Amino acid sequence: MAFHSDYETTRGQAAAAFDAGLRAYMLRVYNWMALALGITGVTAYAVVHTSLRALFFHVVQRGDAFALAPTGLGMVSVFAPLAFVMVLSFGVNRLSRSTVQLLFVLFSVAMGVSMASLLLAYTGSSVVRTFFIAASLYGVMSLWGYVTNRSLMGMGSFLTMGLIGLVIASLVNMFIPAHGLTVAISFIGVLLFTGLTAYDTQRIKLSYQQYASVLPAEETGKMGIYDALTMYLNFVNLFQFLLQFTGTRSGGRD
Repeated sequence: MAFHSDYETTRGQAAAAFDAGLRAYMLRVYNWMALALGITGVTAYAVVHTSLRALFFHVVQRGDAFALAPTGLGMVSVFAPLAFVMVLSFGVNRLSRSTVQLLFVLFSVAMGVSMASLLLAYTGSSVVRTFFIAASLYGVMSLWGYVTNRSLMGMGSFLTMGLIGLVIASLVNMFIPAHGLTVAISFIGVLLFTGLTAYDTQRIKLSYQQYASVLPAEETGKMGIYDALTMYLNFVNLFQFLLQFTGTRSGGRD
């Protein structure tokens, strides 16, 4: 009986230690994500409200009106985040943890430059309002994905196919714009990234349960950055698609 009691005590202590490790890991993921969002927001604000704007946008005349259009550097900034994501994704086995962390910070800066156009296209108060709506929805879905006992892994292939379809539809809409398609893309995008938020939260939790005990600290550290990148992208995309519905265009009433 004493042996059984000692075994139960040891198992309980191991489970408690594992749960503490999981919570600490998830906290690191969310901290990195929050840091990246903060860097992105500050960068976007700086581009719009300082002399940096001249590097990425210039004034053009369209009929009797004037508008801002991206410069050559501004066009490069649109695709720069994708380059960082590709480097991070394909260099997962070759990059050190410190390099991955640095690239993630630089990616956040590049995203800020790329998203500066949103601060120009929408009023500041509507951007802030949409951010809090997105944060609330994101937080609820991520919490649900973490605590639910229902497996969400079966959603993976469905969400992946939905993401591919969304990209194709967005490319088509870029060359053959249609208001109805734009609305449909935004609506599907909100649903898709809401689902991905819950799915990826559970996936991260399960990955930690599978690999944390066998991976060295260096690899676990890198894994945390990649997970933070995934969660960051889910939030940013959810925010941008929501902005199509809740944002107020600059020049209109706020």
